[in-house]
Amino acid sequence: MAGDTDGVDGLEEIAGALLALDTLARARASGIHPIAALENNDGHGERRDFGDRAWQWPWRTQCGVPACFGALGYSVVTGPTLTNVNDSRAVLVVGADAT
Repeated sequence: MAGDTDGVDGLEEIAGALLALDTLARARASGIHPIAALENNDGHGERRDFGDRAWQWPWRTQCGVPACFGALGYSVVTGPTLTNVNDSRAVLVVGADAT
């Protein structure tokens, strides 16, 4: 899991997202393109042109958090926590013998 302790990521209502072993397979099976989102720095389902601060939304239904993590039930939405301590990451590593 990755998230922001203040409950939002920049201007978005999404604090973070979960990544499970089946995330990519489930996304591909659903016709979602998470690699395209990653390659385009498209974490929220829109593509932003920061050069002139223009907002573009060409892939809202194909990739990004609302269409990918949200569609898979993996987005983390907490609402504002009124704290801004840090970004957090939690990783669970399971060994081969832990079946």
